[in-house]
Amino acid sequence: MPLLDALARFNDAHPWSHNAHFHRWIMRQLPSRFDRALDVGCGAGDLARLLATRAREVQGIDSDERITREARESTDPGLPVTFSVADALSYDESGHDVITCVAVLHHLPLTETLVRFRQRLAPGGTLVIVGLTREDTRVQTLLGLVSVPLNLITGWIKNRGRKAPRPVAMTAPTRPADVPYTEFVREARRVLPGVRLRRRLFWRHTLVWKKVRADVDPGRLGTTHG
Repeated sequence: MPLLDALARFNDAHPWSHNAHFHRWIMRQLPSRFDRALDVGCGAGDLARLLATRAREVQGIDSDERITREARESTDPGLPVTFSVADALSYDESGHDVITCVAVLHHLPLTETLVRFRQRLAPGGTLVIVGLTREDTRVQTLLGLVSVPLNLITGWIKNRGRKAPRPVAMTAPTRPADVPYTEFVREARRVLPGVRLRRRLFWRHTLVWKKVRADVDPGRLGTTHG
């Protein structure tokens, strides 16, 4: 359709990262200081570097070797950040005080990944997810429609009306979300009791969960849903 083509051309000429838009919000969910952090799907490393301003040690992991290399090359050697090629299921270290995951969960099996995050988080730690799901409620559809003009305006303002190249963080491979939001909510509440969920503009939702110190072994929850 001509209108959709015009919108796509405008967005391509004035790109901005929807994921980076949530970085400041993510930082507001976290303690002022913490020991170890894990950023899953770290991309170009922007969030990992922010986490390093508060953490003693940050591990950024991404399955894309090219963008992981970009993250290493653009990071000050003095920052306590390490970047590795891995994903949430292949990464084995536990005891993280903070785990973040932005626009990555829909690339992975939902329940198994949530259980893995719960296992990898230290008692008292915080999990923060910004994600994508398939729209299956009226509220989501409405937020998506409202996001269309806001996306155009934000891209214009952030680029000061000029054409701009895509940020490095936006060059990683992507795929559309296929898990419906209602299914995501059901599984998140089952695996992460007390989780805080919220639907957002710009086709995103957010999740915040704090692990209680007397947490039940998440292996007992099972991983029956993908």
